[in-house]
Amino acid sequence: MKIVVAGAGLVGLSSALLLARDGHQVTVVERDGAAPTDPATAWEEWERRGVNQFRLPHLFASRYRALMQAELPDVMADLIDAGALEWHPLGHVPASLREPGRPGDEDLVAVTGRRVVVESVVARAAEEARGVEIRRGEPIGGLVAGPADASGIPAVGGVRLESGEELPADLVVDAAGRRSPLPSWLEGLRAAPLAEESDDSGFVYYGRHFRSTDGVVPDVPGVLPVQEYGTISLLTLPADNGTWSVVVVTSSEDTVLRGLRDADRWMTVVRSLPGGDAWVAGDPIDDRVMSMTKLEDRIRSVVVDGRPVVAGLLPVGDSWACTNPSVGRGASIGLMHAVALRDLLAGHADDAPSDLASAWDEATRASVTPWYEATVAGDRHRLAEITALLAGEVYAPEDPGFEIGKALICAAGQDPDCLRALLRLAGVQQIPGDALAAEGVFDKAIALGAGWRDAPPLGPTRDELVAMATG
Repeated sequence: MKIVVAGAGLVGLSSALLLARDGHQVTVVERDGAAPTDPATAWEEWERRGVNQFRLPHLFASRYRALMQAELPDVMADLIDAGALEWHPLGHVPASLREPGRPGDEDLVAVTGRRVVVESVVARAAEEARGVEIRRGEPIGGLVAGPADASGIPAVGGVRLESGEELPADLVVDAAGRRSPLPSWLEGLRAAPLAEESDDSGFVYYGRHFRSTDGVVPDVPGVLPVQEYGTISLLTLPADNGTWSVVVVTSSEDTVLRGLRDADRWMTVVRSLPGGDAWVAGDPIDDRVMSMTKLEDRIRSVVVDGRPVVAGLLPVGDSWACTNPSVGRGASIGLMHAVALRDLLAGHADDAPSDLASAWDEATRASVTPWYEATVAGDRHRLAEITALLAGEVYAPEDPGFEIGKALICAAGQDPDCLRALLRLAGVQQIPGDALAAEGVFDKAIALGAGWRDAPPLGPTRDELVAMATG
C-alpha cells in the first residue's frame, strides 16, 4: 500500500518503520520544519515547536522497551548507543523483595531517556529506512477525497499540503498527536462528525532536568517513579547519559501552588520530600521550571453507531486517545497501537476502506482501549482524592477498585509478588484486573495493604507545603 503518515513524532515514525518493513511505501508529513540533529547534540540544538511537551520529562515504560526489542531491535540498540538507560526497578528496592532470577523479571526493565534524544534516534532510523520518505516543514491543509466504495461513506484518497500539493495514498494514518486537527479535516471532507469524548485532565506539571556531576543517578524514592504526598505527586525519572528529571504534579484547582513556577520555591518543595535532596543535587540543565497544563483526556473513533464516518483514514496514538502523561503510559500505548496497525494491515490490506475502518476500531478496542479506560479511571480518583484533602475530608469512594489499588501499592513494599504485580501494571504490561489475578496477589494485597490509610504521612504538611510554594 501507499501510505501517508501525518506527524513525525515517536508514534508516527515508529508506525512508518513498522509499515515500511512490512512492504508498504510510506511518506511521513510533518508540520515542524526543523530536522533532528545528532542525538549527542539534539537537546541543545533541536526545537519542535509543534510538540508542547517536547522538552518536558518523559517515561518509556517496560512495555515500550519490550516492544522495541521485539519489533525494532536495531533501533533499540541505537537508543542504547545514544546513552539511553536500561532501568530495572528491582535494582532499587530492598533485597528482601528482589528474589533475583524469577522468570519474567527481565520484562520489567524499562528503557528511558529524554524525549528529544529518543525521538532523534527513532527519526534517524526512519530517515535511513528503505520505503520511508520524511517531508518536514510541510503542513497538511486537508484531506483529498478518494473514490467512495459501495457503502457510500466518504473516502480519503490522500492529503493536500498547505502549499497546494496533493499526496495520493491508499491509506492516511493520523499520527499528528494531541493537536491533531482530525475533526476539521473531516469537516472539510463533508464527513459526519467522529465520536469524541474529552475533558481537561485536571493536572498541572512543574518539571526540571538535571545532569549528574559524578555519573551516578539517584535512586527512585519508592517502588515506582511516581509517589503521592498528600495533595501533590513527585515524579522522578532517570534518563539518558547521566541525566534525570523531576516533576511535581498538582491539581489544576490547587491554584495556591502556582508558585511552583518559581525555581527557588520548586527546589525548596522537592527538597522537603523523601529523597528529594539527592534528586536536585545535580547540575540543572534548564534554568527555569517548565510547566504544562490544560492537557485533555480525550478519545476518538471514526466509527459511530457501528458505521464508519470516513474510510481510508485511521487515527493512531495520541490522535486516537491521550491521557495524563504523569503515569508514563503514552509512549507504550502509542507503540502498542502502531504494532496493532501493522498487524491489521498484514491481514486486511485488501479490504474495502470502510471495512478496514471497522476492523481498526475493533482492533483498537481490543489492544489499547482498556489501557485508556484504566488510566482515566485512576486519574479521576486521584483528582477527587486531592479535592477531598484540600477540603480536609477523607476520600472514600464506593469503588472497590480504588481501595484494592491503594492496598496493592502498600503491599508492594512488603511482598515480592505484590511488588511484581504493581510493576507489571505500572510498566503497561498488564491492566489492573490481570495484574491482581496472578496467583495469590489479590489475597496478599488485602492482607498486607488493607491498612494503607493508617500509614504515617510522608513529606510536608499541607500548611508547610503552601508556605514553601508561596515563599
